[in-house]
Amino acid sequence: MSEKTLILVKPDGVKRGLTGEILKRIENKGYVITQLRMLEATPELLAKHYHEHVEKPFYSELVEYMTAGPIVAAVVEGTRVIEGVRALSGATDPTAAAPGTIRGDFGRSWEGGAIYNLIHSSDSPTSAAHEISVWFA
Repeated sequence: MSEKTLILVKPDGVKRGLTGEILKRIENKGYVITQLRMLEATPELLAKHYHEHVEKPFYSELVEYMTAGPIVAAVVEGTRVIEGVRALSGATDPTAAAPGTIRGDFGRSWEGGAIYNLIHSSDSPTSAAHEISVWFA
């Protein structure tokens, strides 16, 4: 049974020229990109996307990070795509992410404790439906 997920190549991935490599890894796995766009995220868009985090202490830093440059948003489809893309992405902390994953190969922690982890992917069918509606309204 096919499902959909949202992936975002975050500003650090776009800035570092990794968009093609990230999308290539997803396509090489056999998943299909059905929608694709590049845009600048606004605080309003991010509040809809990260609605469960708006009141958390780290939220302002998250918004600053996600508005630092363009983002590439994609809808990806395939069997067990949510689980598969999250496995391709690797652990949220790029320093701990396994080699061979997107974050393990290209991410790291930066001076000042900042964690730029290149990619977002939906964590459930419910999140995917919500996130796709936010980014592809």
